[in-house]
Amino acid sequence: QVQLAESGGGSVQAGGSLRLSCRVSGRASGRDCMGWFREGPGKEREGVAALYTRDERFVDLYADSVKGRFTISQDKAKNTVYLQMNSLKPEDTAKYFCAAKGVGLVEDYCYLGAVFDSWGQGTQVTVSS
Repeated sequence: QVQLAESGGGSVQAGGSLRLSCRVSGRASGRDCMGWFREGPGKEREGVAALYTRDERFVDLYADSVKGRFTISQDKAKNTVYLQMNSLKPEDTAKYFCAAKGVGLVEDYCYLGAVFDSWGQGTQVTVSS
């Protein structure tokens, strides 16, 4: 079982930045693939970024809509995954969720369309024009 707790959401003007944090606890084998997802008003849940870490291997993936603006990272010592969001746009307004799944040595199983096992409660991000 993996527990996730997001923080760092808020309101910001277009062009601004926010950093979301996801505190992770629980079974280590269930979190070598971490993801950030979002649900905007009237929209389906969208995968934003995913991160595979195993030993020294590090692979990050991004949705086209955020590539070059968002960065996913992890501080293992703090058991925290981050989503740095720069150049925010009004269309980035959404509730953002952190998610985890265990994929072991098969990093190809870590991708934005994968089924994630554990989810946080979400944090709201609002970008005004």
